[in-house]
Amino acid sequence: MAKVYYDHDADLGFLKDKTIGAIGYGNQGRAQALNLRDSGLQVIIGVHADETHQQATSDGFKVFSIPEASTQAQVLLLLIPDEVMPEAFENEVLPGLSQGDTLCFASGYNIAFNLIEPPNGIDVIMVAPRMIGAGVRQRYFERKGFPSFIGVHQDASGNALNTALAIAKGIGSTRSGVMLLSFAAEAELDLFTEQAFGPAFGQVLLSAIQTLIDAGYPVEAIMMELILSGEFAYSMQKIVEMGFFPQMELHSHTSQYGSMTRSARFMNPQVPQTMQEVLEEIRSGAFAKEWEAEQKAGLPVFNQIKEMRNQHPIAEWERATRQAFHMD
Repeated sequence: MAKVYYDHDADLGFLKDKTIGAIGYGNQGRAQALNLRDSGLQVIIGVHADETHQQATSDGFKVFSIPEASTQAQVLLLLIPDEVMPEAFENEVLPGLSQGDTLCFASGYNIAFNLIEPPNGIDVIMVAPRMIGAGVRQRYFERKGFPSFIGVHQDASGNALNTALAIAKGIGSTRSGVMLLSFAAEAELDLFTEQAFGPAFGQVLLSAIQTLIDAGYPVEAIMMELILSGEFAYSMQKIVEMGFFPQMELHSHTSQYGSMTRSARFMNPQVPQTMQEVLEEIRSGAFAKEWEAEQKAGLPVFNQIKEMRNQHPIAEWERATRQAFHMD
């Protein structure tokens, strides 16, 4: 069984006399930096001269270039996008690292697929919140916490796990619980959610919408019934709170009977087969190589698919429904 740690397992003392450098000040960077500072820790920010620099300065942080912050801090939180991180690490972070420093990743991606190779003599850890940045900040104030995956890739000091736990406590995650996981497992689970579960769900939703449109129902009624009323989102939240099957008791007997008796019709053997294929592409590194090649080519496929997505009629259907129900 996986190991889970809580507040009483973590000690902020492992960060007490260290400067933490948050590299990046986007949604996660800002939330984590503010939480760590509110936990009594010394935090500086490393960013380029853009709007995030202005935001960090406005929030009262000492703000430096990424090379300067990498030199001054003993613990570096790498909170910039995965796709730009290898180049930034090589050119701006690596020159400032010293023996005994700690690199903390918020995703296992670049380590798992060998896109970044940290030098010896430093700790390499992971604290990966399972929560968007706004939630990381909000739940810190609410003292509810949020789950995270933590990991240790390189333990030069002998205290790498303690440092990871201290960071997790500083951002408020150990209030909920953090699970020890390898960098590879975190990256693979994250990519699988994005590439298998998410697309499968999306296709089911689009198929349901199209089926009802073809049957002649008003598009505004369809969008409200399936998405915009918030009923489905509420049910998903109740799954989080109660469990998948227990939340069914919140629905009518008619709903339960219909769901249970018709569910077998949607057990398509191609779905698990396709999911297995996607998982194998992730675990083998094939996707990481494909994505790296796409970036080097200037994102031609990425941009083409985005354009196709932006032209999908669902945007107009949503607009019409929001207008009809005065939701704008």
